[in-house]
Parts: sequence; C-alpha cells; structure tokens
Amino acid sequence: MKNLKKKIIENLNGSLSEEETALLEKAFDFAEQSHSEQKRQSGEPYINHPLRVALTISQMKLGINAIIAGILHDVVEDCNVPISKIRTEFNEEVAFLVNGLTKVNKIQYKGQKEDNIAEKENYRNMILAMAKDLRIIIIKLADRLDNMKTLWSLDPKVQTKKALETLEILAPLAYRLGMTDIGSQLEDLAFPYVFPEEYKLTRKILGKRREEQKEYINKLAPLTRRKLQENNIEPKEIKFRTKHLYSVWRKLQKEEMDIRRIYDLVAMRIIVTSVEECYATLGIIHQMWKPVPGRFKDYIALPKPNGYQSLHTTVFAENGRIVEIQIRTSQMDEEAEWGIAAHWIYSSFKKTDSYKKKKGFSPPKNFYWINQLRQWQKTFYKSEEFLNALKVDFFKNRIFVLTPKGDIIDLPDGATPIDFAYQIHTDIGNQATRALVNGKLVSLDYKLQSGEVVEIITKKGKRPSSSWLEFVKMNETRKRIQDALKGKNFI
Repeated sequence: MKNLKKKIIENLNGSLSEEETALLEKAFDFAEQSHSEQKRQSGEPYINHPLRVALTISQMKLGINAIIAGILHDVVEDCNVPISKIRTEFNEEVAFLVNGLTKVNKIQYKGQKEDNIAEKENYRNMILAMAKDLRIIIIKLADRLDNMKTLWSLDPKVQTKKALETLEILAPLAYRLGMTDIGSQLEDLAFPYVFPEEYKLTRKILGKRREEQKEYINKLAPLTRRKLQENNIEPKEIKFRTKHLYSVWRKLQKEEMDIRRIYDLVAMRIIVTSVEECYATLGIIHQMWKPVPGRFKDYIALPKPNGYQSLHTTVFAENGRIVEIQIRTSQMDEEAEWGIAAHWIYSSFKKTDSYKKKKGFSPPKNFYWINQLRQWQKTFYKSEEFLNALKVDFFKNRIFVLTPKGDIIDLPDGATPIDFAYQIHTDIGNQATRALVNGKLVSLDYKLQSGEVVEIITKKGKRPSSSWLEFVKMNETRKRIQDALKGKNFI
C-alpha cells in the first residue's frame, strides 16, 4: 500500500500545493479507514484496489480531484459512506465524480440475450453521465481494468458476466475515446472468459511467431536509426508494438485462419520530433525497403474519428520479410495510448489562473459525437430504442467519409449515402435523389468506405422513400425517415 501511495505522489511530480497535498493525504487516510475491515476475493487488502485505480488516473494527469475520486470511488457503495460526507470532507467536484461512479457501478449488464428494460435504462444513464463529464467513464475504465486482472478469483458465472460486459460495452467505449492501450488490455483480459476455445486456438496458432518477430525487428532498429541519422533525423525512440491476442483472433477470422497473412503481429514504431520529420522518415524508409502496394495509410492528414494520428506503411524489409512500420510524433504516441485523456485541461499542473478557475472538460472538436449523445436522448424516448441505437450507431466499428468541402463525417461501418445525408441535415436526407462518391454516381444503398468523398444531390419538395428503411444502417436515420413519412419535420 505504501508503495502505491508513493507512485501516485511521484506521478504528480511535485506539482501540488500544500492544500492539495493535504487533501490527497486525507483521501488516503479516509479510504484506508473506510476499507480497513475489507478484503478482496483474491485475499488482498481491499484498499489496494482503489489505490491502483488512482495510480492509473495519476498517469493520465486528470487532476487532483479525479485522483481523489479514484481513491474514494467505492466508499459510498461498499462502505455506506453518504455522499454528503464526501462533499463535506473534500469538495463538490470530488463528490460529483464519486456519486457519478457510484451510479455507473450499479449497472448490471446481462448481454444481448436479456431483454431487461430496467437494465437498458441504467445504460442510458451511464451514457448520459459520460456526456456530462467524461472523467466518470475514464475512472470507470481504470476501475474495470484493475478488476479484470483479479477476475480469476470470482465465481465462474460472475466471471462470464463481467467479461461479457467488458468485451461488449467497456472495451469498445475505451476505443471510442481513443484509449487504445486500455481498450486492448480489457479485450485480452476478457477474451479467455467469453471465448475460451477461441482463446486457446489463437494462442496455439500464434505459437512463437510474435517472439520471433520481436527479435527480427530488434535487429532492424539499429539499421533504421543509423539510416535516419545519416539523413539528419534523430529519432526520439524506435520501439515495437505487439498486436494483442483478441485483435489477432479477429484478424484470423478475416484471413481464413492463415497466420501467415497477418503482417502486423509486431510493428516497428518510430517516434520523431515533428510532423515534417514523420513524412521525411517515411521517404527514407521507402528508400531503404520497397513498400507493399496498397498498404500505406496516412492518419496524420486524415485522423481516425477518435483522434488517432500516425503514418502506417508495410515494407519488404531485410531478407524479404514483410513488416509494418508506424511513424508518429511523441504527442501522437501519447494520444494514441491515452486518447481523449491526453487532451485534458489538467495535462499540465502549472498553477495558472486558468488552471485554478477551469472545471470540467471541453472535448476536442474531433470528439463532437459526445454532444450527439444528448441529441439521441431527445430522439429516442424509450430506453430500449436508445440502447438499440447505441449498439449500432455508437459502439460498432466506425468509418469516416468526407464532404466535398473536406469536412469529416463519422459513421458506423456499413452506412449508406442516405445515412450520410441525414448526418448533414434532416432536409438533405429527406430530399436526397442521387449520390456521388468520388465524383461517380452510386446507388443510394451503396456501402460507404473510409476516405471517400460523398456528395448528395437533392430536389426541393421531395419526400423520402419507405424503401430506404430496408437498407439504411443507423437507427437515427430510420427514425428520421419514419418521422418524415408521418409528416413530421418536413418542409
């Protein structure tokens, strides 16, 4: 326990005022006393769990109040401490975060097979809590990450239930927030409980391939560094990224279970100083080794909807072996790991006026979809409708397409031009007649692909067709079409 406290304080790097330091110490004592008689199912003292959660939050630099909320996140639910006491002993913001976490933790997810309206209402509340303050969900993700590491100590039925919730709801939510590292850890921890046979099969197919690939890339690293230095680029770091097990399983399904067709089991990652150096490095890499056609992706010019930025290329490296190489700046690398948390207003603990006055968090522009959640609660009055929309429109794999002006529109995989049109404006959707993709006419049920430029041709006074309901992807689109057919929201 003392070691965990020490690490939390070290992560704050001497940034706290005397008053904040005293408040943190008070939180340590309060939580230790509240949990003093409790032990985890694993047999360890309970206090270790909230301290590990707080440690993760301190690494994200979400601010002293979020760290304290991580320390205290279980005292209301598990120790019967009233939220009013948290407010009195600490402050309003800590009480708000702890109260939000307490509500979220009461959610009991039973999976798609259950048709439980009350459960769906709870999930509606969870998402609304996220839209109000993302720190509640980020702390929840840190909480679940630690709990998954001791899942082995629970009853098998509870294991399956928690793992299913992690795989279907929380891991996708982490990815949606750009928190790739936490998302992949959650998936790998849940994988053996939800799909035990597939987990064993994946490990068997994978064998020693990842370790062999690591050794190979470690041999490439000094060669790559030397070549970059010859061209006046000093890489800050050259490391490797290992594809996590659940991701390997999903890729195997796409590649007909042939492990030889997965080239990114281990990828080389080159960290440089600037965007200019990213592109210069790419040119040098392509001089060293021939690129594999069709495998280059520029996520710097066109970031993923969750903010991810990097250059990805696949090359025929030494001895003709195919290797994926990722090139990014330090800031891009940090944002790829921590996602939206890397944009936090408390990313610096400098004592400025803005630091003292600012409360809450305004998400960056590329996370505009967070505000859309509030619109969904107005559109879908019934909890069942809301959750169904959520499962398709929010958690499913995403694509991004462009308007003719270059604006990025974030859509679920499988979306059509009609879905795109309604995301621009209800009137554009209602009056759509034709669609152009990359300048070519396509059918209105065409499945859009990431990176395509989409233009909708409209005709004033036109009404939507009921046949659209048969092929549109988004529940939100379907709702707007139905409203228009009933004469609502139509000019």
